Amino acid sequence: MITLISGTNRIGSKSRAIVDIYAAMLQERGEPHQILDLADLPPDFIVPDMYKNAGKNEQFNKLVQMIETADKFVFVVPEYNSSFPGVLKAFIDALSYPCPFLHKKGALIGLSSGMQGSGLALSHLTDILNYLGMHIMAMKLKLAHIEKNFDGRQITNKLYNELLEQHVAQLIRF
Repeated sequence: MITLISGTNRIGSKSRAIVDIYAAMLQERGEPHQILDLADLPPDFIVPDMYKNAGKNEQFNKLVQMIETADKFVFVVPEYNSSFPGVLKAFIDALSYPCPFLHKKGALIGLSSGMQGSGLALSHLTDILNYLGMHIMAMKLKLAHIEKNFDGRQITNKLYNELLEQHVAQLIRF
């Protein structure tokens, strides 16, 4: 099972739209997948009691179960201030120890308004996931100037579409 993670809790995000495109590509290939959207986190997710009340929030537990049952992950993350969204880091921190990412495989896709395609964000996330024991696919897709290359429904850049196809094919073989 492949879990696609929309790495922001922003409602209607470009990250979620890219996740949907990726999901359609997996569907075309008959690959089982599920979508974990951080916009589905419970409203009281980031409160001091999240550690004390670990395991007691059913809405959060459903998201954790998606992590525990998956073998592979695709993180689609926007660049926020030269890194990835803090809500993704908080979500990772709230997972049980040892982390359910241990010995699993992950792939990364970064989105940015700027020209670097969230390279720093993907590097930072790679360091964290490696520390947690996840094996990261070498091809890290960086979609720069996303506003110019995505119309809200589809990617308009031919190269980006080709790279997405390659990314999906590599993930399936990974």
